[in-house]
Amino acid sequence: MNVNLKDIAGIIRSKNSGPYELTLDILFSTREWYERVRDAKAIHEGVVCALYKIPPEKIINIVHFEPADAIKITIARPLCSGDPGETDVYGAQQHAPLLNLAIEC
Repeated sequence: MNVNLKDIAGIIRSKNSGPYELTLDILFSTREWYERVRDAKAIHEGVVCALYKIPPEKIINIVHFEPADAIKITIARPLCSGDPGETDVYGAQQHAPLLNLAIEC
């Protein structure tokens, strides 16, 4: 079954995780969807690299957080928060590539 992540997640957001890191949070709308995505290993390093056009070494971690039915992804920011040329000081707009991610599970 193919579904868009935005259709099965209750919350998809991004935020600063310090001046040099961004965290992407995916909180699933049900435990069943979380388990299906987790068990299918549908969100992995290759997916994150492709979506964010980054090399694997820019991924700090991908964590499955069972108590919240969530997946947390932390990546290195391309520029330090607030540096010249940096366009999202709070990191609050960086989740958009995840919205239309097709998940096969």
